[in-house]
Amino acid sequence: MTKSQKITLSASRDIPFNKLVLSQSNVRRIKAGVSIEELAEDIARRTLLSSITVRPVLDEDGAETGMFEIPAGGRRYRALELLVKQKRLNRTAPVPCIVRTDGLAEEDSLAENVQRAPLHPLDQFRAFQAMREKGKSEEEIAAAFFVSANVVKQRLKLAAIAPSLLDAYAEEDLTLDQLMAFTVNPDHERQEQVWDSIKRTYAKQPYEIRRMLTEGAVRASDRRAQFVGLGAYEAAGGAILRDLFQSDDGGWLQDAGLLAKLVDEKLETHAEAIRAEGWKWIEISTDFPYGHTYGLRRIIGETEPMSEDEIASFHALKTEYDQLEDEYADAEEFPEEIDSRLGEIETAMEALQERPVRFEPDEIAIAGVFVSIGQDGRLRAERGYVRPEDEPAVESDGQNEVDGINASTDEDVDDVTNTDASDEAEEEDDGLKPLSDRLVMELTAHRTLALRDALANDPQTAFLAALHAMTLRLFYHYPLDSCVEITPHSAGFGAQAPGLGDTAYALSIDARTTSWLGALPKAPEDLWEALVGFDNDSREALFAHCIAITVNAVQEPYNRRPRALAHADVLAATLGLDMAAAGWTPTGESYLARVTKARILEAVRESKGDEAANRIAGLKKPEMVAAAEELLEGTGWLPGVLRMPALPDSEAQSADNGGETAMGDSAVITDDEPVTGNAFATAAE
Repeated sequence: MTKSQKITLSASRDIPFNKLVLSQSNVRRIKAGVSIEELAEDIARRTLLSSITVRPVLDEDGAETGMFEIPAGGRRYRALELLVKQKRLNRTAPVPCIVRTDGLAEEDSLAENVQRAPLHPLDQFRAFQAMREKGKSEEEIAAAFFVSANVVKQRLKLAAIAPSLLDAYAEEDLTLDQLMAFTVNPDHERQEQVWDSIKRTYAKQPYEIRRMLTEGAVRASDRRAQFVGLGAYEAAGGAILRDLFQSDDGGWLQDAGLLAKLVDEKLETHAEAIRAEGWKWIEISTDFPYGHTYGLRRIIGETEPMSEDEIASFHALKTEYDQLEDEYADAEEFPEEIDSRLGEIETAMEALQERPVRFEPDEIAIAGVFVSIGQDGRLRAERGYVRPEDEPAVESDGQNEVDGINASTDEDVDDVTNTDASDEAEEEDDGLKPLSDRLVMELTAHRTLALRDALANDPQTAFLAALHAMTLRLFYHYPLDSCVEITPHSAGFGAQAPGLGDTAYALSIDARTTSWLGALPKAPEDLWEALVGFDNDSREALFAHCIAITVNAVQEPYNRRPRALAHADVLAATLGLDMAAAGWTPTGESYLARVTKARILEAVRESKGDEAANRIAGLKKPEMVAAAEELLEGTGWLPGVLRMPALPDSEAQSADNGGETAMGDSAVITDDEPVTGNAFATAAE
């Protein structure tokens, strides 16, 4: 039997740096990995950790010249060369080298790079963790490896995940993105529960993992968290879950019960201060539904003017603000100190502009205040609302009063049957079933408010809508073809759609109503004189607003008005109402969780294509809702009931031509022609 030959390793020796040169046989041509500068600093800190492979340089006769070329290890040579240039290393400093003579130089270079196994990320995480446990600070670890302290924090956070999940990552059962998602909750038991529930399903997306790990928690961007303040919540012993790997808007407050307690306490403290002003009643809630003031008369107080000193301070701040903006107008961004100063000026100006409002004592004695949290997380105190039973007694003049803006009677929405709600709660099949009556009512409530807002910004169309409605009542027996309910009457429907009051269109309507209430006289007998004093633009704007708030395009199961709703489509098309641009978005609460899976897939398919819809088709309903909500964000997708209706061709053409003369040219009435006929006589009356 032939005896196997023993392997002989290449010899190693120290060679002066000035005897080394780079070889053209190095296969590495593309720069990658750590920079030469960082590698040089690492060698300066820890010296050379790996020997350099070299080959003797031979002359024409094949004899060694005393020089050595480097086919593998060129980056280390460049780093040493940089240290020599910086005079941090002697030119004759000995460099540990492996001297090879057999084979090809290119083979040495290729083998060294191909055979090298890259460090698994998990090994780096654990190495950072071991260094931390041995007393190294995060900053020291960051400096040693030329990374930021935040990178070290991220690696330590990953290393602190449940060991079973780290093992799954090592076995490639988990991706790095999925592993990062598990860091939002440090509870190993909860991490393992989530992994066990999803590892055999399709719902392994990082956002789904984060959602499951933060169930029951409250986002720091929530109005309640902003109202209490993260500092106060943590001071009370509350924990906050943070995500080091993506923007989390401040994290998640883990103790919802503690937060609710702190919210109630802070609201009550503010309410006590307001109660001391002498109001008859105070109502406190985290949030009131839209329309909670319907049926109540609102008293508008007198805003206290600025003092001379306050006016001077405001002008000084405004001048400084304008000067800073002009000075840095050409800069791409403001310097940090200038940006900070501009923010301080804005805050000071806002404080001066937010004037206190004074009410008369007799008004305070009969009115009350709604105390809640605004959308921005600040206290919201709605002062000066009078309940009907608290109105002072007045002598009747025998005339019937007409409902106004703040004195309308709400429809009783509680009569809606619970059939729709129970249907939504049931597990539905995947068929394209019609939308539930309840959901249609909610969606059209959104559309009605947006329609009102759009109409209020278009006086010409508002005038046309009013003329249409009045003409119906004067010339036809059954005036049911208009959605503009001129009696006038303003319907309230806050209970139909949760969150309606926070929409951009609802806030716009409320702000406009408040503005007009402040501009109109308190005493009704002074109203005519005030209107006479308005300019034409002000009258048109007030007219448009009054017409707008009479619009009712809500589709209710107990009050079907097909012709009025058809007119709402015409009005929306004329205004060019775009619900996506108005601010409506398809969220789980507003739509996705309320429809079948087939409807969800239909929405995703229409906005993102078949591939996206097929990707989520196998998910369970809750996971599908979450995935679809993310996919539909920013797409402008709308359910059919909210989409822009098309004008009939004849109406569109007439609108393009600027309309037609009513009844033809022969029907123009001149001053010397008498008006005849009962309808015209009625109109004259």
